Amino acid sequence: MMNKTLIIGSLLLLTLMPAEVAAQEKLTLAECHRRALEANKGLKMAKEKKAETEALKKVALWQMLPKVSANGAYTWMQKSTNLLSDEQKDHLNNLSDVVEADISASIMQEFGGLPLIGDAIANGIINILSNGQLATNIDNAGHRIVDALETDTRNVMAGTVTVTQPIYLGGKLRAMYKTASLMDELSGIEYDKKKEEMLIAIDEAYWQVVSVKQKKELAEQYAALLDTLNKNVEEMVAADVATKGDLTKVRVKLNEAQMSLTKATNGLVLAKMLLAQRCGMPLDTVYDVEGIPSNPDYLNTPAIDMESVWANRKEMRMLRISDSVAQNAVVMARSTLLPNVLATGGYLVSNPNLFNGYQKEFGGTFTAGVVVNIPIFHPGGAYALKAAKHKRMEVGYQMEEAKEMIELQVNKVKFELDLAYKKLAQANSNLENADENLKLADESFKAGVCSSSDLMAAQTAWIKAKSEVLDAQIEIEMSKLYLKQAMGE
Repeated sequence: MMNKTLIIGSLLLLTLMPAEVAAQEKLTLAECHRRALEANKGLKMAKEKKAETEALKKVALWQMLPKVSANGAYTWMQKSTNLLSDEQKDHLNNLSDVVEADISASIMQEFGGLPLIGDAIANGIINILSNGQLATNIDNAGHRIVDALETDTRNVMAGTVTVTQPIYLGGKLRAMYKTASLMDELSGIEYDKKKEEMLIAIDEAYWQVVSVKQKKELAEQYAALLDTLNKNVEEMVAADVATKGDLTKVRVKLNEAQMSLTKATNGLVLAKMLLAQRCGMPLDTVYDVEGIPSNPDYLNTPAIDMESVWANRKEMRMLRISDSVAQNAVVMARSTLLPNVLATGGYLVSNPNLFNGYQKEFGGTFTAGVVVNIPIFHPGGAYALKAAKHKRMEVGYQMEEAKEMIELQVNKVKFELDLAYKKLAQANSNLENADENLKLADESFKAGVCSSSDLMAAQTAWIKAKSEVLDAQIEIEMSKLYLKQAMGE
């Protein structure tokens, strides 16, 4: 019967609980990481940047391979192209007159000198040439020649298919491909760096929520202690074993504790809103987080090998890539001062047919050739080469400076972690003393040999010691995270 009553009571209690409390989800740090990775727009942009550089890398590769292109054109002209001048056309159209004069002169030269009948023979032949069909036939032949050489190029159509293959461009194409590959690698490192920064921001927000949550719990404990003390002092005042001044002191402390609890409550709401925003959740999402483990596994500061740190740090990897890019920029700048060789080939088609007497038909031919360009006077290219060399030296100095700054950062975070371990050890020692002091003060107060002020002082010292332990634990967690980041892990 009792069990049944307990079950019914529990069900009624769950029914009366606010829905948001009943449905509260507890988030782990790993779950926050997963949600942030899915929702972060910066990472999505970095991913698109990575895809962009991969495509540009393929573009650079195709610059070294043959290119095939096709072109077509149509042109209308008012006049056709003429291979003969008007004077030449006139001569050909009256070819018999020219031929007759030349033949007559030749006949008179051949026959005119013959005795007796030479002039008669020559004049007879000339009469035959001038009065017969031969002159007409010669003129017709001239007309046909003029017609054959008349081109109809008022409507011209042409098309080409061309293949171009770079042979030697001073090393420019290889340097371009290497640079594109390096930029692709650089975008991948930038993606990892953004991811790392985002996860660190999540860790910071998560541990802030954990810290404020536990500070709120401490504030609740402190307020509960002072509330109990307030009731006890009220009873003592009623029994004339305590003064109203003692009660006033307790109530002032109780009001301060309640105000601290209100601030911690509001701070927890804001901290949860920040974590929700970074995880891509609505700001009003109701959730809880896991606290610090009861027995956290704190290890000593790991040994540091700076050579490994420099090899692993993303900033150094990015600078090494920048150095390689600067080296390729030197090669590309030098290529403007070196010869360029291209091989070309293709097929040309036209109408009128250029290869068959300008006939109104399509005709084509294959072509092949080599193009060589040799720079002779290019002072701008020489200065561009100098600029590229200076840029590479600049990147080298940046790498040296980055090494120094990274070593300084690693040692700074290492010292902070060592200090956090010492703070935790001291805070635990103080907490043990505060526990013992509070226990003795509580027993003494109950025995009437200790004032309420002494008990409040012991309670305050205990709360402070608990808070210092919590702060040291959070500081260790964050210092471990920052050291891991500084070491490039």
